[in-house]
Amino acid sequence: MPISTDIKDDFLKMFYPPINKELENNNTLDVFILRITNNDFSYDELVDALTDNIIPFVLSKKQMEEIGGFGGKKFRKAQEAFRTYVSNEGEFGEVLLYCFLESHLNAPKILSKYEIKTSNNDYVKGADGVHLLKLDTSNYQLIFGESKLHADLTQGIYEAFGSIIKFIKNGKVGFEKALVSSELAKEAISDESYVALKNILLPSAQDDEYNLDHSFGIFLGFDYTPLENISKLANQEARNEMRKEIEEAVTDIVSSLNYQLKKSEILGHDFYIYIMPFSNLDKQRKNIIRELTQ
Repeated sequence: MPISTDIKDDFLKMFYPPINKELENNNTLDVFILRITNNDFSYDELVDALTDNIIPFVLSKKQMEEIGGFGGKKFRKAQEAFRTYVSNEGEFGEVLLYCFLESHLNAPKILSKYEIKTSNNDYVKGADGVHLLKLDTSNYQLIFGESKLHADLTQGIYEAFGSIIKFIKNGKVGFEKALVSSELAKEAISDESYVALKNILLPSAQDDEYNLDHSFGIFLGFDYTPLENISKLANQEARNEMRKEIEEAVTDIVSSLNYQLKKSEILGHDFYIYIMPFSNLDKQRKNIIRELTQ
C-alpha cells in the first residue's frame, strides 16, 4: 500500500471484542461496545482517543508533514478547522467511521475534505469520507463513507441506505473519484507513493496489474437504554447483561440490513458496516463535540 493508516489498532482497545454478524452477499457487520464502567459507557476514554484522532481526520498527510513538531501544533490546526465546520450533527459519526475504517479495516483515508471545504454546506450530498482498501497485490477498493446517528437503529439503517442509493443514482461516485484524483498529492508523502496511488486509482484496462472496485463503509450509532433493573445490578453483572441486551438488539435488525443489501441498486458493491450503541445519543454527541472543539 503506497500510504499507511494514521489510526492504529490501539483505538480498538477501549472496546470489547466486536460482535460479528453474517450478512447477505458476504458483507460484514461489526458491533463495537465501548468499555462499561459503573454501569455506563466510558465516554472519557472515547474523548481522549478522539482528541488525538481528529488530527489525521481533518489534516492531510502533507499538512501534518508541513506543520511538523509534536501533537500540540497539529491539534490546534485540526481543532480550528473542525470547530469552523462542525454542526453538532453528522461530524461525530464521520470521525468514528474514519477511526474504524483505519484501525479495524486497515483502509487509509485517501481524501481530506476539511482542507478543501469553503463552507459547512460543502459536500453535504457527497460521501462522509473516502478510504482505500488493499485486498491483495492486484485488487483494491475505494470505500465511500456514510454515517448515521439515529436513536432508532432501524431508522438509521433505512436512512443510510437511502443516502447510498441516491449517491449511486446521482452519479456521485464519479464526482468523488475526480475529487480524490485532484487532491491526491496531499495524501502522498513522496513522488513514488503519488505515482503508485495514481496507478491504483486509475488502472488501465490494457493490463491486469490493478483492479479497483467501489464499496461502502457505514457507521450507525443508536440509542441504547438498559432495562431499569440492570442499572441496579452489581457492576460485573450489569456489564454482562448490557452486552447481552445490545447483541440481542443488533440481532433483531440483521433482517433489515439484509433486506437493504439485496436491493438491485447496490448489488456488486461490498459493505463494511459498524454499529455502536450510546446511552442518550443526542446528549453524548453534543458533549463530545463540545469537548473536541473547546
